[in-house]
Amino acid sequence: MIRLAVRAAILHRDRVLVVNAYPGQQSDLWCLPGGGVDPHASLPDNLAREVLEETGLSIAVGDPFLVNEFHDPSRRFHQVEVHFRATLTGPDVLTLTDPEGVVNRARWVTHAGLTTLRHKPDMLGDAIWGDGTARYDPLERIVG
Repeated sequence: MIRLAVRAAILHRDRVLVVNAYPGQQSDLWCLPGGGVDPHASLPDNLAREVLEETGLSIAVGDPFLVNEFHDPSRRFHQVEVHFRATLTGPDVLTLTDPEGVVNRARWVTHAGLTTLRHKPDMLGDAIWGDGTARYDPLERIVG
């Protein structure tokens, strides 16, 4: 089964919000906030809910800019992620409130700062700060 997820590139003061979504800080891998899609709600509605749950931030969801696929054949895991641009609609005060306890750290980073962090997908920085062209990041192995 393929899992569908959504992620938000929230740009604020030329920085993007990234989160670490490994319980107990098991990994140094960073990604955009978001998560799995629940049925009977739009992708933007799912994304706004996920971001609020994980970070306490309210957002307006814009256009998609990146589709990415991850898989782990040993676990029969395959996830398709749709990345959307987003803007804050409220204060920029982070409160890590993830009900599942997965998101344990968050930070605002510049494009240069993102390059110093281990992150997925690999083309994330170029897609966020690039020429605005929608991109597809082909199937890659997920790493922990």
